[in-house]
Amino acid sequence: MNAYRGYGITIPLDRVPLHAQRSWIEDLAAAGYTDAWSAETDGTDAFTPLALTSQWVPSLRLGTAIVPAFTRGPALIAQSAAALASAAPGRFVLGLGTSSDVIVSNWNGIAFDEPYKRMRDTLRFVRAALTGDKVTETYDTFSIRRFQLTAVPSEPVPILVAALREGMLNLAGREGDGAIINWLSADDVARVAPIVQAHGDDKEIVARIFVVPSEDAETVRAQGRFAIASYLNVPVYRAFHEWLGRGPQLQGMWDAWAAGDRAKALELIPDEVVDALIVHGSPEQCRAHIQRYIDNGVTTPALAVLGMAGVDVRTAALELVPR
Repeated sequence: MNAYRGYGITIPLDRVPLHAQRSWIEDLAAAGYTDAWSAETDGTDAFTPLALTSQWVPSLRLGTAIVPAFTRGPALIAQSAAALASAAPGRFVLGLGTSSDVIVSNWNGIAFDEPYKRMRDTLRFVRAALTGDKVTETYDTFSIRRFQLTAVPSEPVPILVAALREGMLNLAGREGDGAIINWLSADDVARVAPIVQAHGDDKEIVARIFVVPSEDAETVRAQGRFAIASYLNVPVYRAFHEWLGRGPQLQGMWDAWAAGDRAKALELIPDEVVDALIVHGSPEQCRAHIQRYIDNGVTTPALAVLGMAGVDVRTAALELVPR
């Protein structure tokens, strides 16, 4: 099993302008967080918060979780990665993923075609480009002619692959430096992590873990159902949870959602699914639950603190650091 590497936090924090987050992030680093991981859905892009953090807190390791392989050209991904690696030498990790048809097609107007091949091709190209080699290559999903990065990072940039099922998990282990996993339980990690780690005991496993340090379980479950439904009805996440064996628990929710009955769909998400996918309880209970992820193979937990049940995200993040 891989060794624990550090404790991460998802940035930027919700509902706070980027320019006002410096003191928050400084406090998180002072409290013991080692990593800051950005997300990219419908808020900020993945790179800008990390660029700011690289100068605000030079001690933090920085990672994207994730940059979609579809929504930027391959050369631009390499350029952005190289720029951030230059801003934070030896402290930047590039997390790449396919994202989903919702983000790629519905929100960006790009065809979500052959996601596995697109991820594999982007990984291979970016890996080569970051060495400074001139790349001319015809991949399955795009072609590159005579691209050469002129701002080559002074230190290698690890590349992690966002992975759900076996194909992408094996790609993460075989050609990446590890995997980024998401929306799964601590017990699920025991099934997922070994697929990546079979390719080397140095592979990193970063897990985005959704946390609500509140003992108001009823409210957390009620509000958490909205977050779970919004993700697990996306085809790639539905297939993931079917593969994990959660199909019987979620079939009612999927059927009601497909029928257009959103309220019924939420009602049909069992409490045990919410409790498995969203860590909640007292800070002590949350830390113990997060430790189970680490015990099962996660090397770097990247907490995403959710402002549910009246939780103050800043205070909660500070309370969740291991004692």
